[in-house]
Amino acid sequence: MNAADLFQKIWFGLTITVVVYVAARALQQRIQWMHPMIVSAGVLISFLLISGLPLQQYKEGADLLSLLLGPATIALGVPIYKHRQHIKEQFRAVMLSITCGSIVGVASVSAIMFSFSGGKDIAMSMLPKSVSSPIAVEIAKSLGAVPELAAVFTVFTGIVGALVGTAFLRKLGIRDEVSLGIALGTAAHGFGTAKCLADSEKQGTFSGLAMGLMGVITSALFAVLFLII
Repeated sequence: MNAADLFQKIWFGLTITVVVYVAARALQQRIQWMHPMIVSAGVLISFLLISGLPLQQYKEGADLLSLLLGPATIALGVPIYKHRQHIKEQFRAVMLSITCGSIVGVASVSAIMFSFSGGKDIAMSMLPKSVSSPIAVEIAKSLGAVPELAAVFTVFTGIVGALVGTAFLRKLGIRDEVSLGIALGTAAHGFGTAKCLADSEKQGTFSGLAMGLMGVITSALFAVLFLII
């Protein structure tokens, strides 16, 4: 493959992904419940199936967007730094909340799978559902579970949390921005954080903090469980 063909393939995958996502964001402005990630994924999957375009060819361009995830995650440090004094004042409560959220998240999945007699592989793959996908995949590997299933459950959890999390919490009377941010960051990782950042910087700050700490705490929790088991 010459340089021109490679550039064309990379440009195509990158362009179609960006165009579809921008269109999905515009659609969300009119239909609030239409999450752009769901719409984008549906459109792109349908396009690949209909066109017969090899997934690897599409990924050559789309994977460039994955490189931006690192800088985007690091950029969350900016609002965290801006609100560092507020975070410092409530750090103990934040840590306690996230730790409880991690334990409850793991325990609830175990209870549900036990009640419905779910398979061990599925149960193990669902356990790390509330952390970001890269961490969930690594935890699933260490547990001998299915990494691909772990990624699917993680993305599904994040999308559901972003779609209904804020509305559900407000229905329960929870309106404090710190509480909303911590809840969504703990339960819905990056998707929840993106939703919080769209609502307010303060929510996004605590959601981003919760997302990061949730990954650390959950990883430590599974490390302990792995040693015990």
